[in-house]
Amino acid sequence: MSSSRDCDIYGVAVNIPPEFADQLMDAIDSVMEPVYPGYRRCFYYYPVKGTWKTMESANPYNGSKGEITVAEELRIKFVCRKEDISSVLQKIREVHPYEEPAIDVVPQIGWKEFIPSL
Repeated sequence: MSSSRDCDIYGVAVNIPPEFADQLMDAIDSVMEPVYPGYRRCFYYYPVKGTWKTMESANPYNGSKGEITVAEELRIKFVCRKEDISSVLQKIREVHPYEEPAIDVVPQIGWKEFIPSL
């Protein structure tokens, strides 16, 4: 059985305050090679609500220590190549206003692998 690190493409998702979305997408696009021939800056996003309780040791971007916060966010999703994943994750950390952004990284199987004629 192969490990997830043998994958060539990864799906990445992150929630971010809406006012940072364009800055984040531009920053990510600047450090990765296009996955889709002829297209750059390929993302999709949708509104979500994030919730958390900030502990005393944290320095929150939004919310108060010891209280539950509910925030309007955008869920940004995209795919990137294995060779770009480290740069992409570093760029997310640089641009994202949260101390601990929740970032999902999932191995992907390219749909073209199932169509021999492509």
